Amino acid sequence: MSVKAFKLVSAVEREVLMGDKNHINIECIECCGKNLYIGTNDCFIYHFLLDEKLSTAGKITFAATKQLHKYLGFKKPVNELKAASALTRLLALCDNTITLVNMMNLEPVPTGARIKGAVTFTLNENPVSGDPFCVEVCIISVKRRTIQMFMVFEDRVQIVKEVFTPEQPCAVAVDGYYLCLALTTQYIILNYNTGVSQDLFPYCSDEKRPIVKRIGRQEFLLAGPGGLGMFATVDGISQRAPVHWSENVIGAALCFPYVVALDEEFITVHSMLDQQQKQTLPFKEGHILQDFEGKVIVATSKCVYILVPLPLEKQIQDLLASHRVEEALVLAKGARRNIPKEKFQVMYKRILQQAGFIQFAQLQFLEAKELFRSGQLDVRELISLYPFLLPTSSSFIRSHPPLHEYADLNQLTQGDQEKMTKCKRFLMSYLNEVRSTEVANGYKEDIDTALLKLYAEANHESLLDLLVSENFCLLTDSAAWLEKHKKYFALGLLYHYNGQDAAALQLWVQIVDGDIEDSTRSDLYEYIVDFLTFCSDQDLVWKYSEWVLQKNEEVGVQIFTKRPVEEQEKNINPDDIISCLNKYPKARVKYLEHLVLERKIEKEKYHTHLAALYLEAILQRKSVTTGNCTETTELLSKLRSLLQKSDLYRVHFILDKVRGTDLHMESAILYGKLEEHEKALHILVHELKDFHAAEEYCIWNSENRDLQYRRRLFHMLLSVYLNPGASDYALVMAAVDLLNNHAAEFDAALVLQLVPDSWSVQLLSPFLAGAVRQSIHTKRMTQAALGLAQAENLIYKYEKVKQKGTPILLSDKKVCQVCQNPFCEPVFVRYPNGGMVHTHCAANRRLNSNMAHHSSTSSNQT
Repeated sequence: MSVKAFKLVSAVEREVLMGDKNHINIECIECCGKNLYIGTNDCFIYHFLLDEKLSTAGKITFAATKQLHKYLGFKKPVNELKAASALTRLLALCDNTITLVNMMNLEPVPTGARIKGAVTFTLNENPVSGDPFCVEVCIISVKRRTIQMFMVFEDRVQIVKEVFTPEQPCAVAVDGYYLCLALTTQYIILNYNTGVSQDLFPYCSDEKRPIVKRIGRQEFLLAGPGGLGMFATVDGISQRAPVHWSENVIGAALCFPYVVALDEEFITVHSMLDQQQKQTLPFKEGHILQDFEGKVIVATSKCVYILVPLPLEKQIQDLLASHRVEEALVLAKGARRNIPKEKFQVMYKRILQQAGFIQFAQLQFLEAKELFRSGQLDVRELISLYPFLLPTSSSFIRSHPPLHEYADLNQLTQGDQEKMTKCKRFLMSYLNEVRSTEVANGYKEDIDTALLKLYAEANHESLLDLLVSENFCLLTDSAAWLEKHKKYFALGLLYHYNGQDAAALQLWVQIVDGDIEDSTRSDLYEYIVDFLTFCSDQDLVWKYSEWVLQKNEEVGVQIFTKRPVEEQEKNINPDDIISCLNKYPKARVKYLEHLVLERKIEKEKYHTHLAALYLEAILQRKSVTTGNCTETTELLSKLRSLLQKSDLYRVHFILDKVRGTDLHMESAILYGKLEEHEKALHILVHELKDFHAAEEYCIWNSENRDLQYRRRLFHMLLSVYLNPGASDYALVMAAVDLLNNHAAEFDAALVLQLVPDSWSVQLLSPFLAGAVRQSIHTKRMTQAALGLAQAENLIYKYEKVKQKGTPILLSDKKVCQVCQNPFCEPVFVRYPNGGMVHTHCAANRRLNSNMAHHSSTSSNQT
């Protein structure tokens, strides 16, 4: 696709050069700064000064002022001109002789220094000598298959090297020690210092004119077969793809990032970045194309023109204006080498941002997102396209010059709702990604507020996630927007995040009461209860406690029962809560259960109150219905569990309430708490006839008690079963089962005294077998314990004998090591070091620390 990269501007008109002398033709040109030199077919050199002018309209023109001209005296064309500005010399090739002339007055050097026998020549732009006051010249000699290297000074020349080639060379370019040569049938790279050569590719010099041009350090451009401009390095490889130009190319020049080619009818411009032909300029009769320090000059035989490059930034902007994003980005990247680093970074970021908006307008969202990220776009540029998304307090002003041509999203989508929806969906995704990155630094409020508005408008599920996590939504803007879109639950979350819990609760209560509509949460009542449960504002909790309890006692009481324990202990008095719950019996029971069973508060009043409430509820239900319904059964289970496990309630108080009712099991439990076990067991056996319950009673009442207490309870139960006044067969069988199932809990001797003589051995065989087994087991365990004790005693005796060791001799000549007095009686203390002291001296607290230390560590040896 075409790009206007260059403009062809006339530099030297025909009249200025030759006037009316039609026989004069341009043979070669050289440009050094503002100095333009032209060599002609009649052996003249013309010197012009080029003055570049810029009109108010931005148009570039050149004015060529003729300085002088000089005849070289050979009557042959001037074939080549090369300027050596460091020496103020111009090298002119005419009649196979290179003459050194002064650049200013075109006079030959006084010494007459020249190089003879040259067919063509070039300068080494990457010299190896390191001498700033000379230039290195490479010539193709008139000698067959010979290349010569010269060093040229101000007034003399010196041959350095002569190199022979495998074929006759036609063209040459130099870089350091490397020669790139066009031979008769092929291109080669030749290191003239080492003599090593590298074949590149073949071509036929008879069919086409070879082109060999140095384009950069150790890199050359060659006219290859098939109309290809080939790039080659000194290593013989190509690091760039070739450009496609005409088969009849006459010359080539480089103006990065473009390669310019000249043929008989056109000038073509090719990109080195993507190898595409970018521009074509009609140009007939051209025969010279060269570049001089970034200036590209093209000439016919009569006139000279300059290809003026358009600024790269303008080329890029033109490409972007044509929506050719990829080409613009490729060109922008390639411009890096020609633009200072800081300026390039600013320019490139802006280009990426512009490209991003172009892709965005084409709904290419993935590409747009990547460009926005790479270009570090101020995301407010994107948000500002969407009406009303930026907060009213935002101070953002769009970039100038603008990054795009759109006033807003309506213009961009031309009112297409589907496109608008896609754009909003993209912005949601993009803002959600960048809000937690460095891109958001400095304007998180704008991003989060815009994101909230998008979510609310689209009824997006992420709205709630945004509001319950860390966010920077501006309250005023966001609240108005949420209210506009009837997102009252979300508005409550916003109020809560901003510390306005009272406003949040007021909104949510209105939703539950049906004063305003919002179906976001079907379980909003439960949510409010949960919110109040963890609310640290006690006034709010009390304010809404009546409301939640009126809605549902059992759920509402959770604002007290599920509060964090540390807060319950510090901030809320349980007595105040119980007073509040007096109007709500179910809630009151739940709360007392929480205090007693969950928090395990050991206060008599709570335990007694809970037991009394259970009892009242049970009696009330029994008075209304006959038989036990599910609720009554559940209450009975709770009451029994409490009566059994708690030791804190007032037993007599509860027992008074139970008397005269049919709550026999409860009565039995209460009598058990009073240690009136006979009464309890009598109720269980004779009133309830629940023998299993009677056995269980003995078990749970004897938990954490000694064996004697447990046996006493079981013997008591057996006595109830065998009461002389009771001859019930069921009781007899219960007694037999009790003995047979719990043989270990009875003293067999006492049992045999209690059971009637009429009972057969077979009837009690399980009990008797168990009793005998237990007796034998006890005997054997006792014997084992005795044997272990005797063995342990033997060990101690052995240790005692062992500790005695060597006998100690005590005589009246031995003295105490502490007081230095003799021993008057055979009682002493001996330390591990062999020292002996009186017992009263050893007990003295003022003994030196060393002696005391030894004493403490060896008390077993004393």
